[in-house]
Amino acid sequence: MDEREEASNEPLDLVRLCIDEIVVVKLRGDRELKGRLHAYDSHCNLVLGDVEETIYVAEEEDEDQPPRVRTVKKQSEMLFVRGDSVVLIAPQEGVAQ
Repeated sequence: MDEREEASNEPLDLVRLCIDEIVVVKLRGDRELKGRLHAYDSHCNLVLGDVEETIYVAEEEDEDQPPRVRTVKKQSEMLFVRGDSVVLIAPQEGVAQ
């Protein structure tokens, strides 16, 4: 049993262990954030620093072809994320690229 398993009895305990670590946050609307977790609350509201936001945009060219997906990246020094838009929070090393 590693340190994370020992210290996590509740779902948000894993988030607590990620304070001051880089996390990946998947949001509704085909958005993803990667940044340092500074704070959170029981509603999954988050405060992230040094954030890279990735927005996935599907562009349809023809009805016969599948849509082409392009990405738009934005940088923010500090970001507040409302918990109702959060789908997933994971430590950076735990997410497959």
